[in-house]
Amino acid sequence: MKGASRRSYLISLFLSILLALVVGGVLMALTGHDPINGYQQLISGTLGLFDENGFNICVWNDRGIGNTLYKAAQLCITGLATAVAAQAGIFNVGGEGQMYLGALGSAWLGAQLSGVSPWITIPLCLLFAAVCGALYAWVPAVMKVKMGINEVITTILLNTVAIKFCTYMATGPLKTAERGINQGTDAVDKAFLFDKLIPGSSLTESIFYIAVISLIVWYLMSRTTAGYQMKLIGQNERFARFAGIPADRLAIIAMLISGAMCGLLGMFESFGLWKRFRPDFSNEFYFDGMLVAMIMRYQPLGIVLMSLFFGVLKMGGAAMQSQAGISSVLIQIIQSIIIFFMAAEEGILQNLRARRAVSAAKRQTVKEG
Repeated sequence: MKGASRRSYLISLFLSILLALVVGGVLMALTGHDPINGYQQLISGTLGLFDENGFNICVWNDRGIGNTLYKAAQLCITGLATAVAAQAGIFNVGGEGQMYLGALGSAWLGAQLSGVSPWITIPLCLLFAAVCGALYAWVPAVMKVKMGINEVITTILLNTVAIKFCTYMATGPLKTAERGINQGTDAVDKAFLFDKLIPGSSLTESIFYIAVISLIVWYLMSRTTAGYQMKLIGQNERFARFAGIPADRLAIIAMLISGAMCGLLGMFESFGLWKRFRPDFSNEFYFDGMLVAMIMRYQPLGIVLMSLFFGVLKMGGAAMQSQAGISSVLIQIIQSIIIFFMAAEEGILQNLRARRAVSAAKRQTVKEG
């Protein structure tokens, strides 16, 4: 994306968000709520800038910041996983299943290696989670490039297979014998767990791993020959093949990287928040990451920034409900409107440009006449 085009896109995206917030404010006013107070509570629930009166700057909300960063990290790694595959012309909708297998595999291994040095176990679990996710992504990738089978269909179906399989294992053969645990594997050894960075929040040390992964993916997509070749494949596969680029091999590699990232996120959840594998650990947040990636046109830096924004929306919505008394349904409607305007930004911008061009042409015709 060139400089002028990038600036135009960012400006239009900002205006789309602003317009969506205005529409959300109108909805709050029509339902008897104070829009200013509602948005102040959204910010307070994530940053803590306002006191209870809504005017004075006060202390930071550590818990809110931690939960926001936790959610943003989830969205960031899933968004980048989507972007890596999409850049090579293959759409990975199976990240949820890949994440489940990575979570189950790493949690099982972490429990089996109890007592072994963390310097050995944690790298092994990281590797095993990545391999589980990558291998499960390899299946639809090969079916796509070798047999021409649509990867969207296969990955969606494989999601169900993986989730059902992991649920069966966690409630059957691998179910823990601990009292009070209805479903889940044995607990991961405490020595291997990721500590919480902010007490009371969900943010753990896994965010450092996610930051490193994000940096590597950005470098791969933006600064390497392979990344440029993947981008060329995604833009024009026929031309890429004509230029001698191994499109099939790079598509499979991109899918393997995407699956590995999803598998690692599964481990981060098991070793951080849940301390074991639980079938209900995910609320389908991979699909939120996909949405972030598509809105930002698979641009790595944009995905990171938009993940932070979505994190504020997700975590701030809870504060709007508890502090401002705004219905959770209304909050979801407001969030959906914001997402809609951001997603529709390109179409709206093109429509305005077309109207402007038609008006300019008419004026020119009148002058010449």
